Amino acid sequence: MALLSATLERVKPSPTISVTTLAQELKAAGRDVIGLGAGEPDFDTPEHIKAAAKAAIDAGKTKYTAPDGMPELKQAICAKFARDNDLHYTPAQVSVATGGKQILYNALMATLNPGDEVVIPAPYWVSYPDMVLLAGGTPVPVTCGIEAGFKMTPAQLEAAITPKTKWLIFNSPSNPTGAGYSRAELKALTDVLMRHPHVWVMSDDMYEHLVFDDFQFVSPAQVEPGLYDRTLTVNGVSKAYAMTGWRIGFAGGPEPLITAMRKLQSQSTTNPCTISQWAAVEALNGPQDFLADNARMFERRRDLVVEMLNAAPGVDCPTPEGAFYVYPSIAGCIGKKTPGGVVIDSDETFCTELLEETGVAVVFGAAFGVSPNFRVSYATSDAALTTACTRIQAFCAALT
Repeated sequence: MALLSATLERVKPSPTISVTTLAQELKAAGRDVIGLGAGEPDFDTPEHIKAAAKAAIDAGKTKYTAPDGMPELKQAICAKFARDNDLHYTPAQVSVATGGKQILYNALMATLNPGDEVVIPAPYWVSYPDMVLLAGGTPVPVTCGIEAGFKMTPAQLEAAITPKTKWLIFNSPSNPTGAGYSRAELKALTDVLMRHPHVWVMSDDMYEHLVFDDFQFVSPAQVEPGLYDRTLTVNGVSKAYAMTGWRIGFAGGPEPLITAMRKLQSQSTTNPCTISQWAAVEALNGPQDFLADNARMFERRRDLVVEMLNAAPGVDCPTPEGAFYVYPSIAGCIGKKTPGGVVIDSDETFCTELLEETGVAVVFGAAFGVSPNFRVSYATSDAALTTACTRIQAFCAALT
């Protein structure tokens, strides 16, 4: 009798975590490795947030809370949605979980039946399709190429929707591309969704505060209030507040959906870490001025990386609107050979050889559904980025 379930056999380990783990192992073995795979800010959690967590410990606030978040945090989340997104939820419409990933997973597990389809624009975050598969649904990727700025068109969305479609997973700014949808671009998509009332929207807004130049972030239910009753607006404190390890994600949505997600969470993990919840209260209610400062720092790094990668032979690196990723094409490198005679026949081979030859760890594009590309996370120091991009330039220049 087989030990592992058939459900588990349908999914694969996260490639981004695998790359980061490999880079850490090589470093531990003494290799000179620059890891550009991890999607987390390189600076520390702000002091006032850490102080709130310490105060919670000292005050003995270390007990269980409600399964999907304590009242104080739900109130802070409601205030955040109203302040930042003009979306108005009650605490009963809010769910708090152990990271944004659990929010997405809970929602899919609570709603998908066998045969249900989920439309996912590609390139996509690596976990979206696998979570759909775990929940028994069918992922429907929609390829959004570099020529379209990695953004889905209304015609593509219309063509992807069938009577079986349950959800659209929408992510702007995007992981892995950093592409952000303008209000006009998003309104064109929501107009399509308004013609299909059976399709729900899962909006992953995790990079909301990491936007550059004059880009203005908007969320689907904010652009089209008619979608409010079938939209789950997902966010968290991981990226903007440099709290990746604290593991707090949250969402606002229709109360029946939130109730179902609470039921699921009550029988799985129950409440997120209480201390992390108190830290998140301070993150959302406390000073917000540092968010703009951090975004400016990432914008500078973006410009550095885009310029240097575009100087690498065979590489085409678009300029993203937000997040802290770039997703360059290596179409000009495919078919060439390394000095050691290895043929670059895919982006996975490119990234494997790049790590082996130069010690630069990036994630291959096939993991995100669009090739031949690779993802760079520029959430690290200017010095590391400059060295890494110089090595990438030399690697590409040596291909023949």
